[in-house]
Amino acid sequence: MSTPSTPASSKSPPGGPSRDVVWDAGIQARGVREGLLGQKAATVWMTGISGSGKSTVAAEVERRLVASGRLAYRLDGDNLRHGLNADLGFSAEDRTENIRRAGEVCRLIADTGAIVIATFISPFAADRAACRRVHEAAGIPFIEVHVHCPLEVAESRDPKGLYQRARKGEIKDFTGIGQGYEPPSDPEIDLDTSKLSIDAAAEALIESLRKRLA
Repeated sequence: MSTPSTPASSKSPPGGPSRDVVWDAGIQARGVREGLLGQKAATVWMTGISGSGKSTVAAEVERRLVASGRLAYRLDGDNLRHGLNADLGFSAEDRTENIRRAGEVCRLIADTGAIVIATFISPFAADRAACRRVHEAAGIPFIEVHVHCPLEVAESRDPKGLYQRARKGEIKDFTGIGQGYEPPSDPEIDLDTSKLSIDAAAEALIESLRKRLA
């Protein structure tokens, strides 16, 4: 029988677990599941402004990992906002809570032994740092990937027309227009999609994962 214990992590948010709620670590260690899968678990956190190429590169990375026999799962920010985070808006406070929840979900999925590829704008450095701490406390690698390009390049892509709407004032607090973006100061991986093709960016990321998760 496992002994309940509270995991070391960032401070619980307001309304979070009380002292009567304890963490059940389970019987099987993550290493056992990793052994069954033949891989190391990790969260690959891809951050960047809208249109930088996060989702496109992540989809190709996921495709290649699965094709090579790895268990990988892409966690998309928009998908979480359809369900788990549907109650959140885009204020600074709601963005912080959105990323806090996302970080916890990534940690849980990675605990199964999977490689999680998370694509979130996550504009605030403090929020990304909090996600890193949650993973470090659980002993799960957190690999921050900065996917970037000049703003004008991102705007020229803009498949959803979001920048155009933000320029017209139809979308408030839009990252890069009405709200700032704090780029990572020291990411594990840096991908400039104005210089790299999707294939080249995906290959560079996967090659880095091979070395880090060997």
